[in-house]
Amino acid sequence: MAAFTTRTGKRVRPHAKTHKSPLIAKMQLDRGAIGLCCAKLGEAEVMADAGIGPLLITTEIAGEPKVARLVALRKRAEVMAAVDDMDVARALSDAMRAAGIVLDVLVDVNVGQDRTGVAPDDAGELAACVATLAGLRLRGIQAYEGHLQHVYLEAERRLKWRQCADRMLAGREQIAKRGLPVDIVSTAGTGTCAFAAELPEVTEVQAGSYPFMDCDYAQVKGLPYESSLTVLASVVSRQRGDTAVIDAGWKAISTDAGMPVVKGRPELEYTTKGDEHGGVRGGRMTPGERIELIPSHCDTTVNLHDQYVCVRNGVVEAVWPIAARGRIQ
Repeated sequence: MAAFTTRTGKRVRPHAKTHKSPLIAKMQLDRGAIGLCCAKLGEAEVMADAGIGPLLITTEIAGEPKVARLVALRKRAEVMAAVDDMDVARALSDAMRAAGIVLDVLVDVNVGQDRTGVAPDDAGELAACVATLAGLRLRGIQAYEGHLQHVYLEAERRLKWRQCADRMLAGREQIAKRGLPVDIVSTAGTGTCAFAAELPEVTEVQAGSYPFMDCDYAQVKGLPYESSLTVLASVVSRQRGDTAVIDAGWKAISTDAGMPVVKGRPELEYTTKGDEHGGVRGGRMTPGERIELIPSHCDTTVNLHDQYVCVRNGVVEAVWPIAARGRIQ
């Protein structure tokens, strides 16, 4: 990803929602990242406590308790937020102004994921509202196409991305034609950042999964990254015929994106066995035998664990806490 930045000139603001680790965030900053994205306010608080920044909170923040936390965070850290609602923008502005500070914001534009964000045609009106609010400073737009990151075929992914890019550019135009600043156009993930780099209007990408990847991302064609994250599991029983039972169930590895795969053992197949257990069939295994599982979704699996055991060439070099684990509010 550092080479991508050098080659394309696009800035990278990696998503901390993947690793939830200030230590890894620091490594990314050391390699040229301009800051970190955080999906939740809690993640941003952990990163700020560790001196990581600047930070972009990509999920809308609403309601008095969270707004109060954001004010407290902004007082001690360089933070930017996304907005998609005029009433929420006014509430944020009032809280920031009362505290004597200003919050940088991006207008969140829905480019097809249909999660958060205003329609492209409404981006200008929201931006104009933000521009009138003394507690906020308009910086540009966020336009994230998360639903495209795991489209496996490169040609199909590119075609669908182009449709999202057209929506992003339409939203940007609605703001720019009002004479308002669009200094930042923040978009794209690991699966689409190469496409986004082709657009001169894009200033930065929000790729998050690239340090780890997972077995689902491994099926996405055209990416230069490899899987590095595994869950270590042990066989605890062999009483179920051709299926060995291991100590990694739903509490150890997520299956929301499919089943994990056994690293280096393509003949073995993982099956679910509940909260505490999983099954592995396809070969004779003995109690105590260890295997490594490549998860199907790195982000949700990381959030199940307290620490990383960092291994190089079979040697444990470090143990890193997952400091933002569970910080989902």
